[in-house]
Amino acid sequence: MTILVTGTAGFIGFHLARALLARGERVVGFDSVNDYYDPALKEARLAALAPEKGFAFVRGDLADHEAVLALAERFPETTRIVHLAAQAGVRYAEVNPWAYVDANAMGQVAIQELARRLPRLAHLVYASSSSVYGGNTKLPFAETDPVEQPYSLYAATKRGAELTAAAYAHLHGTPATGLRFFTVYGPWGRPDMAAYLFARAITEGRPITVFGEGKLKRDFTYIDDIVSGILGCLDAGPSIAARPDAQGGPPHRIYNLGNHRSELLSRYIALIEEALGRRAIIDHAPRPRADVPETYADISRARADFGFDPATPIDAGIPRFIAWFRAWHGV
Repeated sequence: MTILVTGTAGFIGFHLARALLARGERVVGFDSVNDYYDPALKEARLAALAPEKGFAFVRGDLADHEAVLALAERFPETTRIVHLAAQAGVRYAEVNPWAYVDANAMGQVAIQELARRLPRLAHLVYASSSSVYGGNTKLPFAETDPVEQPYSLYAATKRGAELTAAAYAHLHGTPATGLRFFTVYGPWGRPDMAAYLFARAITEGRPITVFGEGKLKRDFTYIDDIVSGILGCLDAGPSIAARPDAQGGPPHRIYNLGNHRSELLSRYIALIEEALGRRAIIDHAPRPRADVPETYADISRARADFGFDPATPIDAGIPRFIAWFRAWHGV
C-alpha cells in the first residue's frame, strides 16, 4: 500500500514519513520546500528520508492544482492520504495573507479532488489546528464546541479546510478525518515556533519577546505523541470517519490531538533555560490579537476511538528538543 504525505519536508510530515517507512509502508512525499523558514532545514529533513527504501518525493506546490492532480496518474495505487502541508503561523498572515488562501484553501480543494481521482483511496486524513477554537472560553476544548470566532486568518483557513472536507464527504462519500493539532514541538521543529525562537535567542544572548507577561497557557504536544496519534488514526481506518454518533451523516469526523495539559508559557521558558543552562533576557509585550489566552485539548474522543494516549510532558520533551537544537547548531 502507498501513502501520500503532503508537507514531507515539514516538521510533522518528516517525522510521520520516517515512522511510516520504519514499519515498511511505501511513502510518496509532496512538498514545495518554500522559504517561509530556512529551506536548508527542510532540505536536511528530505536528505534524511531520501535513502529510505520505499520513499519517493515529488516537489510541487499545493496551489498548482494540476501538479497535485497529476499524482493520481503517477501513483494510482495510493490508498491513503495524510495531508499536512499548509501555510502555518498565526502572525505571518499580517504580512502575506495570500499564502494562506493558496496553500490552505486552494490546497485543501486540490487534495480533495485528487482523492476523488485515486481509484483505491480508502481514507483522507488531514491536519487542522487548535486555533480553530479561537474565542471559545470553555476549557478544555472539545470537538463539539462552537468554532465560529477565529482569531486569525490561519484559523479561518483551517476551519475552512474542515468545512471543505465535510462538503466533499457529503457530495462524494470521501472518508475524511481532521486532526486538530495543539502546539507541536520537538526535534527538527520549526524555527518560527516558540521553543526554537526562545532557544536560539537565549544561546545568542538576545532578548526574547514574551507576550501576556508569560501568563498565556498552551497545550504543548511533543512530536512523537502527535505521530502516534496520526498512526492510530490511520490504523483505525476509514470507519472512524463515520462513527455511530454521526447519525447517518457524511463520513467525516474531527479529533483533537493534544497533550491534555495546559502549561504556562513562563514554565515552558524556564524549562528551556534549565536545559540550555542560561537565563533568558525577557522583553514583555501585550498579547497580540491573533493569539488566544489558552489552549487545552479534550482528547477523550481520540482516546476512545483509536487509543490516543500522549506520554510526554514538557519536562521530558523540552530537554530532548534542546539536545537536538544543540547538535543542529553546534552550540
